[in-house]
Amino acid sequence: MNPLELGQLSVMRVRGAVTALVLLAAAAIAELALLDRAMPHGLILGVAVLPAFWIAGIAPKRRWRAWGYRAGESDLELAHGVWTQVRTLVPLDRVQHIDISQGPLERAFAVCRLVLHTAGTAHSLVVLPGLSRATAERMRDEIRARIGEEKW
Repeated sequence: MNPLELGQLSVMRVRGAVTALVLLAAAAIAELALLDRAMPHGLILGVAVLPAFWIAGIAPKRRWRAWGYRAGESDLELAHGVWTQVRTLVPLDRVQHIDISQGPLERAFAVCRLVLHTAGTAHSLVVLPGLSRATAERMRDEIRARIGEEKW
């Protein structure tokens, strides 16, 4: 399986840091709201530090390492998930539409997402994050060529 680009790890770390900051801000507000109560100062904030550290410091690398993909002749295989491991196999002859998507944070770290729209209603959207622009465009062109071959 091919790993995601290293830039995707940075994207995951920034998103984790933002989530951790929101958690710590909520804990600080709760701390201030309960200031008059008979409880030790810093208790809520202290309890929130451990999950915040996990979310920002440890989880992003574990999630990044859990991702992988393999492009075969007739299918695309994706694997992800730390706690619940998911393996998705996308038959290329079912692909109807292909997008390359890139938000501002992804642009900052030079990664993008390959979005495959497949036939059917259940699980008809498959997203592969953390690709370089060149890799995503190459994969898009290869899948498009494969789709073109099947129709004629």
